[in-house]
Amino acid sequence: MFTIPEQFSTATKNQFEAQLAILNSFASTAFDSVQKIVDLNLNVVKSSLQESSATAQQLISAKDPQEFFSLSTAQAQPTAEKALAYSRHLAGIASSTQAEFAKVAETQIAETNRKVLSLVEELSKNAPAGSENAIAIIKSAIGNANAGYEQLSKTTKHAVETLEGNLNAAASQFVSATEKTTARARKSA
Repeated sequence: MFTIPEQFSTATKNQFEAQLAILNSFASTAFDSVQKIVDLNLNVVKSSLQESSATAQQLISAKDPQEFFSLSTAQAQPTAEKALAYSRHLAGIASSTQAEFAKVAETQIAETNRKVLSLVEELSKNAPAGSENAIAIIKSAIGNANAGYEQLSKTTKHAVETLEGNLNAAASQFVSATEKTTARARKSA
């Protein structure tokens, strides 16, 4: 049978190791996300430079101002669609990163709670008579902390879903407005 100081020492060591593991997981996830964002931005810059060069060549070869403005207007919609695709890709990276963080945190919190409850149960077996109220208070505090975390997790997930919905709606409105503007410009040209 372990003594109470040994139990706390073991629990503290396990908790420290768990915290290091979660920090390493968060750092790895963050690094992967930053790498994805850098790759996305490099691809966007590369394709933008190529497309800008081709567009400039087309604009330079325009025979009159009307053709110049027609070519300029024709570029508006593809540019808007590319901006929309970029924002969706970026939102996807952010969403997957948030989901990975939440998964790691939920797993770690569940494991920590299991260990704490196990320790409290073990301590309650060896607790002196009359300490039942103190143990009940500790168990209640752990239950309340779990409920608070679950509510925070639900709220965070809802906020991310709302943000994604708002981004998609704004992007769709932007593309729709660009399509209308492009159509009007073509009719007047």
